[in-house]
Amino acid sequence: NMATNDLTFNVGENKPAKTEALAVFLNVGTKQAPDWAILGIRVTSSSAEMDWQKEEFTDITGKVYASIKTPIINQTFDGWTINGGDRAQQHVWNLGIRNQDTASLQAQDVLRVHFYAGTEAKPFAERFDASTVLINSLGGDGGGNLNMPISVTYGGTRSIGTATSTDSTVTFTPDSTGL
Repeated sequence: NMATNDLTFNVGENKPAKTEALAVFLNVGTKQAPDWAILGIRVTSSSAEMDWQKEEFTDITGKVYASIKTPIINQTFDGWTINGGDRAQQHVWNLGIRNQDTASLQAQDVLRVHFYAGTEAKPFAERFDASTVLINSLGGDGGGNLNMPISVTYGGTRSIGTATSTDSTVTFTPDSTGL
């Protein structure tokens, strides 16, 4: 049984959601005037690992229980090929390679849009206002492309809501009802 306010998947009966239905955007603007640039151009594989910090214990009656916390979510973007015109990549490169700005790398505004959940016009979205974006390496095989894989740890205040996408502009609208 689903609660009346639970979201449904908008992919159709017995149709799988495509990988690109989960998109991540990096704010390359300001908090007051966000400019969402997509993360992952030329990335062939990315997944978010959720660490629930599970602890298992046995109480004094011999019953086993588990305790979990809010998950720490880490997402890798492997093989991110340096690509002209990639605004998110240039933002991360300037912070991490050029400036080694550790304070800014720990305070990135990241939007995760679940295009497969909710309605097609207003899919479910999560905004994390103090995420950490780290460059894992910079290099590649001889004769190949220059790659800069990164990892994102979603952090700070998590706001949920919806996202709309028109042309190349993404807009996040926080949910007034909260969680």
